Amino acid sequence: MAAGRIIFLNGTSSSGKSSIARELLDILDDGVYFHLAVDSFNATRTKRPLSEKDLDAALRRTRMGFHRSIAAMAEVGNHVVVDHVLSEPWRLVDCLTVLRPESVLFVGVRCSLDELVRREAARGDRPAGLAALQYDLVHRHGDYDLECDTSTTSPAECAALIKEFIPTRPTPTAFTRLRAR
Repeated sequence: MAAGRIIFLNGTSSSGKSSIARELLDILDDGVYFHLAVDSFNATRTKRPLSEKDLDAALRRTRMGFHRSIAAMAEVGNHVVVDHVLSEPWRLVDCLTVLRPESVLFVGVRCSLDELVRREAARGDRPAGLAALQYDLVHRHGDYDLECDTSTTSPAECAALIKEFIPTRPTPTAFTRLRAR
C-alpha cells in the first residue's frame, strides 16, 4: 500500500491555514483527503484546570500524539492536509522524525503582522497577541517547498497554487532537506 500524501500547512494563529485546508478539500480530486488540525485535536482533551507544569506536559504529549496520528493516517494510504503551528523547534524536529519526508509537501502560510492582529481581534477566540508572539518563531527553520501570503492572496487562490504545485514538487523535499540538517 502506498503512503498517502501530506500537505503540511505551517503558520501563525489566524494566518489562514484552516481556510486554505477547507478549500483544498474541495478542489483536490486525486483521492480522499482529511483535514487534521492541531486546534481540533487539542479541543478533544479534558478542560479541567491543570497546573502550568501539568498543562505544559499535557500539551507536549498532545502535539506528539497529533504528529503520530498524521503519520498513521498517511501510512495506511490516506491523504492528509495538516494545519499546524510550529512555534517551538521541537515540534518540527518531532515531525521530521515521524513523518516520511518524501510524502510531505511543506507549505509556509504567511501573513502580515498588521493583518494577523486585525484577524485575531475580529475572531475573538484567541488570546490577544498570540499571532504576534508566534510571528518570528513559526518560519524560523527557513525552508519550504512552497509559500503563500494570505494578506495578499485569498484562501481559494492559495489552495489553487498548492494544487498546481503538487505535480512539480521539488526533490529533495523541504522535509528531506530539513531532516538532513
